[in-house]
Amino acid sequence: MDAVDTIVEKLRAQCVARGSSGIQGLARFFRRLDRDRSRSLDAEEFRRGLAELGLLLGEAEAQAVCQRWDRDGSGMLDLEEFLRALRPPMSQAREAVIAAAFAKLDRSGDGVVTVEDLRGVYSGRAHPKVTLAEFQDYYSGLSTSVDTDQEFVAIVTSAWRL
Repeated sequence: MDAVDTIVEKLRAQCVARGSSGIQGLARFFRRLDRDRSRSLDAEEFRRGLAELGLLLGEAEAQAVCQRWDRDGSGMLDLEEFLRALRPPMSQAREAVIAAAFAKLDRSGDGVVTVEDLRGVYSGRAHPKVTLAEFQDYYSGLSTSVDTDQEFVAIVTSAWRL
């Protein structure tokens, strides 16, 4: 685990301790940190917000965390990037059921669900293809609102008739 991962774990623990573990709580926390109301955080806003939680980071550390989380390369963290970074990793049981659901959709077995794979089952006009990583990312977000692995596996198994 590198320094950025350690910071993420500390921040996640602080958010949980303050009752901010749910999506709404984390979104409220994000809005509190966004002092200029730009709907994104720069490294300084992020650093100041963490200091309020007792997590003191230097400028370079805050910048490193922001760079790791900044998926779109904007130099800022938007709410989606912030939530994605703070949600806890999924268990092996959850990852396995998601992979099974994806494999069911990926009829060609090439690791990408295309319109051809879904023909007659789903209209892919808005999203003509979906990768396993995108599929996992979607279910990772859903996973945060389901308490147990058994419940999560049952939901995905039922939804995809696995």
